[in-house]
Amino acid sequence: MKSSEVAEYLHTNPQFFEEHSDLMANMVVPHPHGGRTISITERQMLALRDKNKQLESKMGELLQFGEENDAISEKMHRLAVGMIAANSFQAVLHTLNFHLRDDLAVPHVAVRLWDRPAESEELPEFTEVSEKLQAFAETLAQPYCGSTTGFETSSWFGEASLHIRSQALIAMRNGGGTMGMIAMGSEDGERFYSGMGTIYLERLGEMASAALARVLR
Repeated sequence: MKSSEVAEYLHTNPQFFEEHSDLMANMVVPHPHGGRTISITERQMLALRDKNKQLESKMGELLQFGEENDAISEKMHRLAVGMIAANSFQAVLHTLNFHLRDDLAVPHVAVRLWDRPAESEELPEFTEVSEKLQAFAETLAQPYCGSTTGFETSSWFGEASLHIRSQALIAMRNGGGTMGMIAMGSEDGERFYSGMGTIYLERLGEMASAALARVLR
């Protein structure tokens, strides 16, 4: 018989060990961490101990993730309060940049808006953006995270542009249409990566969209 067949038989016939209790008492197996043999009961105890260590390690990871999420939520709350208090276009931009860079440690931030209000200043935020990028922003169901290769956004970060290795692109929407985009860049190629969670980035986009739409009116 193959070992897999033996394992399957024992799995489907648990009464086997009740019928052969003497076998359980005399059976020995190799020690998992040494060359000696031990009883099957002791082996089970070691297996349970190893499993408990794995569970403790997993629990520690979950607690760490929870603490990190709590910290991010607190920072997002401070950003939201600041956005609500900002009563001008420049104040909203300053609040957004300050909290992203100083509170959330995002090294490079750029904002682009498609339409410049009449008689407003010619600020970098109103620099013309290609129709291709605007169309891409329309398709973003969630923020894009990954490389800057092939994106004109790589030039938005000024002198640091040549050193940016990863970015997050967040479409800002006002009603049904897209009004602009937030780009966040990092020299760390793993800071913004494909497949990372984007729930906080989505909330950031919603907050910035609401604040900017309010002051631009």
